[in-house]
Amino acid sequence: MPTTILIAEDESAIADTVVYALRSEGFAAEHCLLGGEVAPRLRAGGVDLVVLDVGLPDMTGFDVCRALRAFSEVPVIFLTARDSEIDRVLGLELGADDYMVKPFSPRELVARVRARLRRHAPTAPAQTPPLAAGDSRWRALGDFEIDREGKRLRFRGRLLELTRYEYGLIDALIARPGAVLSRSALMDKVWIDALDSSDRTVDTHIKTLRAKLRAIAPDRDPIHTHRGLGYSLEIGGAA
Repeated sequence: MPTTILIAEDESAIADTVVYALRSEGFAAEHCLLGGEVAPRLRAGGVDLVVLDVGLPDMTGFDVCRALRAFSEVPVIFLTARDSEIDRVLGLELGADDYMVKPFSPRELVARVRARLRRHAPTAPAQTPPLAAGDSRWRALGDFEIDREGKRLRFRGRLLELTRYEYGLIDALIARPGAVLSRSALMDKVWIDALDSSDRTVDTHIKTLRAKLRAIAPDRDPIHTHRGLGYSLEIGGAA
């Protein structure tokens, strides 16, 4: 199936240009006019990247991105007439992956879409043969089981589908259960090759991790926030 790009843009001329450019390069492109349509479409599945206008009629693209990051790590590229530094910084801190200012080159946009998709290419769990619960590569830590060699994590017996940074974040917390790790310490451990990221990125990934853990166990919130200090992980169960 072709890779699907969702474009949230209220200016039809711009949307038509972007849709045409993407389809010409073999992508499947879908268009919506309102920010409120984006999250339901993502929850339905099958969207690989979102091109998101900031100035949508019903809500800002920043609000849309904030809502998406509560449950999804899909790549987001902002497309906007706002070119101030504070807007670019805000967009990236909310979890966007790129920021293009209008007017723009459709060819450059397609190139950035390809680059972001390569960077976010997931490792499909189905391609990895399942291991028995007692496999020596898995280490049990309370409610969690971790396979550091395979970069996999189970929570209450269920395999979590994690992005690279989500895995690195929870691995750093599991390594010191109960200890409070500051945002800067987590940045140093996990975002080694992303020097342009801010410590707000940690908060964004904590939110998506919490959502995935709660989907398995709504009664458990093992990640604790310590205001002004950082985060800790309660592994639960038998250590």
